[in-house]
Amino acid sequence: MRIKKSKSYEIVKRIFDLLFSLILLVFFLPIIVVVAIFIKLDSSGPILADTPERVGRNGKLFKMYKFRSMIQNAHEILRQNPKFLKLFDEYKKGSYKLRDDPRITRVGKFIRKHSLDEVPQLINVLRGEMSLVGPRAYYPDELREQQKKYPETRKAVKIVLSVMPGITGHWQVSGRSEINFDKRIEMDADYVKKRSVFYDLMIILKTPWAMIYGKGAL
Repeated sequence: MRIKKSKSYEIVKRIFDLLFSLILLVFFLPIIVVVAIFIKLDSSGPILADTPERVGRNGKLFKMYKFRSMIQNAHEILRQNPKFLKLFDEYKKGSYKLRDDPRITRVGKFIRKHSLDEVPQLINVLRGEMSLVGPRAYYPDELREQQKKYPETRKAVKIVLSVMPGITGHWQVSGRSEINFDKRIEMDADYVKKRSVFYDLMIILKTPWAMIYGKGAL
């Protein structure tokens, strides 16, 4: 279900994405180096998170780049280890978020609170898989399970999947993980309907404050 926007908006948005992603990568380079070193010193495992693919535009799957903020193989452990069965149920009931997640490392807790784990997604933007501003990039099983729980969100999901997901977005600067899936997907769909260059700029201007204060981050 595509919400049509002008061709000029799409062109300006892509140019904006490319230009600012390059600028931000240069700006964040010292932070990237420091975060990478602390991740390696804090726990064993790769610097980047080894997580399943996400659902992108038109349902196409892609690999999202993020700094590893959890123990190694955290995704598989939650879903396959019998010791985490109760935690996995809590994870699904909580709109695929956990308030007290034992898999998060010490460094991971800090970089997640301030969204520093998201910085490598600038590479996804340069690759044309994501935009600076857009809806959340969901896991395939997350979309399936949450639509079963909230069947009224199916139309909103179709709208959301008609555009590229973003590093930041409307719900991320408006409460983030404190918002359940049904409200979150409606906010994402609302963004898709209203998106414009001005709206994108407003969200980007709000993003640093969300990163600094870490409101609702899990």
